Amino acid sequence: QVQLVESGGGLVQPGGSLRLSCAASGDIFSIYHMGWYRQAPGKQRAMVAQITRAGDINYAESVKDRFTISRDDAKNTLYLQIDKLKSDDTAVYYCNAATFTITYWGQGTQVTVSS
Repeated sequence: QVQLVESGGGLVQPGGSLRLSCAASGDIFSIYHMGWYRQAPGKQRAMVAQITRAGDINYAESVKDRFTISRDDAKNTLYLQIDKLKSDDTAVYYCNAATFTITYWGQGTQVTVSS
């Protein structure tokens, strides 16, 4: 099994920045890609960024100029740097980790963009 714990969310003014973290533990060697998703009120959960074990990265078109996904393998931690925050970025952000048989999710971290 894999456990994921997100952190770093909060209340931020428009134009600000945040860095979200996702600490992974457990059977991390079974993971072949990890990613960040978000779910805004009244909307479906949607992918914003993914990174494979090999380091290939994919972004949702709507965020590719402002979001940066990265990882620190020594710390088993995935990051999402969010710059130039907009009100539309308000959502619960979830980390996920996919193995060949199952996908794991963290509990989510709330990001609220408001003045």
